[in-house]
Amino acid sequence: MAGDARTTHRFPNGLLVVAEPIPAVRAAAFQFLLPAGAISDPPEYQGAATVLEGLCYRGAGNRDTRALSDALDSLGVQRGGGAELETTSFGGALLADNLDDALALYADILLRPSLPAAEFPAERDLALQRLERVEDNPAEKLFIALRAIYFPGPYGRTAYGTMEGLKALTPEVLRAEHARRYRPGGAILTVAGRFDPERLLRTIERLFGDWEGDGPEYPTPATVGRAQYHHVQQETAQEQIGVAYPTAALGQPGYYDARMAVEVLSGGMAARLFTEVREKRGLCYSVRASHYNLRGAGAVLAYAGTTPERSQETLDVLLHELKRLQEGVTDEELARARTGLLSALILQSEATRARALTLARDQFLLGRVRSMDEIRAGVEAVTPASIAATLAHLPARDFTVTTLGPAELEVKE
Repeated sequence: MAGDARTTHRFPNGLLVVAEPIPAVRAAAFQFLLPAGAISDPPEYQGAATVLEGLCYRGAGNRDTRALSDALDSLGVQRGGGAELETTSFGGALLADNLDDALALYADILLRPSLPAAEFPAERDLALQRLERVEDNPAEKLFIALRAIYFPGPYGRTAYGTMEGLKALTPEVLRAEHARRYRPGGAILTVAGRFDPERLLRTIERLFGDWEGDGPEYPTPATVGRAQYHHVQQETAQEQIGVAYPTAALGQPGYYDARMAVEVLSGGMAARLFTEVREKRGLCYSVRASHYNLRGAGAVLAYAGTTPERSQETLDVLLHELKRLQEGVTDEELARARTGLLSALILQSEATRARALTLARDQFLLGRVRSMDEIRAGVEAVTPASIAATLAHLPARDFTVTTLGPAELEVKE
């Protein structure tokens, strides 16, 4: 089973490698996770993480932009990654025979990017365009506003940055930020697929052994001082509603109960929010909830999209359904949620790219990687009684509500 022969090794420079063989496949995937996300952007340069990640691909080592792109394509690297809130990631999936050569290219991309001044305006323009496109996506704009209100401080940022921060950037700023943030101390490299573990470690030592320094320290996620309600006025035909409230994070007591409770709420078309808010009452065209994990903090984020005329009723019913979880879940609801969650997890564990991402996520959030047996045991140990006990200590309350649209609403708790 994948994970039985997992290798975890920390090099003297601080780079942590987690490698999990999947012998039955012919592919391999890798994921670099650096402590270089939006929370580490200087306040006056918000958006730097995103522009820096893109600029790293515009030439590295002795290759210019075109030569680097051609080299990655010749190895069949299906690239992934990008700047997020807490981290910046670089990764890809490819045929296992090309793994060593791909890691060599990424050693140049991470350690020796050209960061050419001539390419900087185009990369910044792309970031500005992504930020501007948020205006055309009301649901995304809502969640950006909701997180900013729920997490005052750096954790309320977005990797899109701000218009002011992006316009203030210069090539010199990005070179300084690369020197400050792209360091092995705190960095994680995960590999999943077919490879020889001893050879892999030798390759990594050869390519990254002379990398030096520590990445930025992480602040602690904090919600102190958050507002109960915030409205973003926008003259649209729909009203967007977002709700956030605290819950157990990965690694904290009650996590699996809290995670399964969210599955009962929003784990499919038979889940509570879909049936109670949309199907039975016809209040909205979209409704869902998700479990949001940061390192050391967890939250439930819920969403509904509706018409302005029905927005107050939609919010009232949504909050009612969130609070109603404390009254208990049925065996049937839990069984359906368990099957859906485990099916998704098992399918992910069998795909090299998804597995590399999961290894990196677990290592970053928990400081270790969970086996599939551990996850299955945690999910299967959840009962209606254990969910009730967890929600007695972590009830759905203390909501932060954000709305976007023409109607300002009232939060009735």
